[in-house]
Amino acid sequence: MNVEKGNRHHVGSQYDGGEKRFLELISALSKVSVQGYDRNRNVIYWNKSSEDIYGFSAQEALGAKLEDLIIPSEMKDTVIALHQQWLKQGIPIPSEQLPLKRKDGSTVHVFSSHVMLKEDTDFPEMFCIDVDLSKEVSALKELDRMASTDLLTGLPNRRFLYSQLDSMLENAALNDEPFAILFIDLDMFKEVNDTLGHTWGDKLLRAAAVRLTASLSDDEVLVRFGGDEFVVLLKAAHSEEQAAIIAKRLVSCFETGFDLDGESVRVTMSAGISRYPKDGRKPDDLLKNADVAMYQAKAEGRNQYQFFNVALSERVALQRTIASRLHESLEKGEFELVYQPQFDLKDQSIAACEALLRWCPSDTSKSVPPNVFIPIAERTDLIIKIGQWVLKQACSQIQRWKSLGINMRVDINISGKELVQPNFFSHLESVKKYYGLAPQDLGIELTENLLIDSSGDVLSGLRGLRDSGVEISIDDFGVGYSSLSYLRQFPISHLKIDRSFLKHAPEDAYDGALLEAIINVGHKLDLNIVAEGIETIEQAEYCKKLKVEYAQGYLFSKPIPARDIETLFENNS
Repeated sequence: MNVEKGNRHHVGSQYDGGEKRFLELISALSKVSVQGYDRNRNVIYWNKSSEDIYGFSAQEALGAKLEDLIIPSEMKDTVIALHQQWLKQGIPIPSEQLPLKRKDGSTVHVFSSHVMLKEDTDFPEMFCIDVDLSKEVSALKELDRMASTDLLTGLPNRRFLYSQLDSMLENAALNDEPFAILFIDLDMFKEVNDTLGHTWGDKLLRAAAVRLTASLSDDEVLVRFGGDEFVVLLKAAHSEEQAAIIAKRLVSCFETGFDLDGESVRVTMSAGISRYPKDGRKPDDLLKNADVAMYQAKAEGRNQYQFFNVALSERVALQRTIASRLHESLEKGEFELVYQPQFDLKDQSIAACEALLRWCPSDTSKSVPPNVFIPIAERTDLIIKIGQWVLKQACSQIQRWKSLGINMRVDINISGKELVQPNFFSHLESVKKYYGLAPQDLGIELTENLLIDSSGDVLSGLRGLRDSGVEISIDDFGVGYSSLSYLRQFPISHLKIDRSFLKHAPEDAYDGALLEAIINVGHKLDLNIVAEGIETIEQAEYCKKLKVEYAQGYLFSKPIPARDIETLFENNS
């Protein structure tokens, strides 16, 4: 091909009409790199976009070899072999995404396609058409980084943690090398958060993350687990002594207070350590045991670390005993549901109610709080059986209320283990059908973390429920990922704002602005807003001013038995 160095778009007269038209077309492409190569892979064509994408001018490129110009060294042999295969065997080079090389040595991602002109002559010419994918690849990397990054602190998040643990466990099993993980919780953080507000709490979490990071080496990875909890992966801690040295270093880094915009805040940290393989061979086992050890450190006075040990194993055994008692209580009918109404803020009418589980063992006079037994039930499949009991009990109660003329939606909480059961959605529908319920009679509440971690099948099932008319709420919004951008992806109807957002909102400008932003975005997405934990008239009026639709809290009603709901409904109607 006769191409002058000063004219990269010249089309030689030796080409037939089709080939000439092809070259004219590719010459006109402004954002697509087109290069031509002879049978020895010497550059014979180099358009303006090739200069832009690869950094070589036409004068530099023409006459140079393909493999010496834009092909990374590790790909050279493959590229040459593919080109020769095309020339000798007629097997075209497949189109694909490739990481090629710029003049400055940096990588450029392109989608590369190839055509051969004058294929049946002694002077075949291969043309490469490369589309620059740099922006797309960069965007995908950024999305991947965001999915694995905690938005508040900039640290890796729980999703990243599990991915790293899986890799570490695989490597440790192959090389027979122990490692450790360290579970951290900030002491008295709740008190600081409640006293100074969430703004200061967030500042403290960011400052703690910076301080912890500065105290770690390259072999120690800090992750924000959630709330005021952090996890450190101690990849090179092959002995208990090494893990202890690191733990002491981290505890000591909290000896001085934090200066937060002139406000001096002092907190300490408690840490628990578990080691592979002694304390577990699965991510959840290692995290659970490190968490148990951390709570032991708190129980012994805080500001220290503890290793998971036999004594703590006994505590786990006690938890198993409680789990066993939960099984017995389920068979004996020692659970009950209480109901907390949601009130319409416009007219104070009862709009719905949330079913809440209580455990009332026969050998005690008091019910056991859910925060005591639910975490234990969730560690086993017992939570699935309890969830099935709750579903049937709630549906039975709705049926009774409907027979009394009380038409009111009841919302039940669904755990992660329930939601991922293969028959969850079919079982839900069959129970509702058995009790003769309409879609709008029973709602479900899920946490935002649960939704974010849900598979495509689960989200599809939830969309089916929502399309049929079932109300789906995100419960305790704000205590998990707290990302408003996720809301539009989920088939939800109600957004239940966690009580911690409301607690200081009426008098704290920052909390108020944050709450107002959440409500406004929720409304833009056609979501109904439910404010949880309303305890004062001021909070209720504040929510009403922000056009919150529904309120739930002790100001209106505490959780009460079904018979009291009937009385309340009669008095309220």
